[in-house]
Parts: sequence; C-alpha cells; structure tokens
Amino acid sequence: MNKKLCLIALALAGLSSATLAAGCGKPRNAFDQVYCAGNLFSQTDKDLNQAYGELRKQLNDTQKDALKQGQLSWIRQRDAECSEEKPSGYFVNLDCAVTMTQSRLDFLKARARECSSTGCESSKLGQ
Repeated sequence: MNKKLCLIALALAGLSSATLAAGCGKPRNAFDQVYCAGNLFSQTDKDLNQAYGELRKQLNDTQKDALKQGQLSWIRQRDAECSEEKPSGYFVNLDCAVTMTQSRLDFLKARARECSSTGCESSKLGQ
C-alpha cells in the first residue's frame, strides 16, 4: 500500500554551514524549509552510517552484534519520537530526526575513540 510521505520541519534554527551556503539561511516558504531540513538530515544520516561502519571495523563478532542491537533499538526510539503515522500520511519532524541522529553520531564517535584508546567496552556498544 502506497502512503503519502509528508515531511514537517519544525524549529530549524540549527542549520549547518553547508546548508546555509546552499541558500537555506533564509528559506522563503515551508517547502524550502522542508527541502533544507531534508538535506541536513540526509547529510547527518550519511555521517552516522560512515561512523557506524568505521566503528564496526574495530569490533569482534560479539561486539558487532551488540552494536547492531543497540543501533536497531536507537532507530526504533528515533522513529517513535520523531514520526507519526496518520490516515493522511506519515509525518516526520526533521528537526527531531536531525537532533537525535547527531546525538547518535556523537555516541558512535565516542565509542570509536574509546576503542582506539582504552579498548572497547562491550556493555556501552549495546546502548
């Protein structure tokens, strides 16, 4: 069943310099805001996936499994907090999604630094 995809951008004060350079500093209307927020989310998500892949390279199989379970749990939490399904479509708060994705990116980078310096703590990987 196909559903309409509607993106709602709320409180877009945290636009990146790359997004600002692309003309998103002063969006002219709601569609510009959605476009700019979508671009920011896409870049943040790309950075997250890259950091996840880099961290996985440092882990043994058990640790990789813990990381994967933690990541899947985080995705469920992000989706529950930042999106809503209604009969009229699926709504995403992109500001929420960007904020949560950036927070998870910071978490993954901290785990990678930890693994490189003092060793990986398996219990943290599943968070």
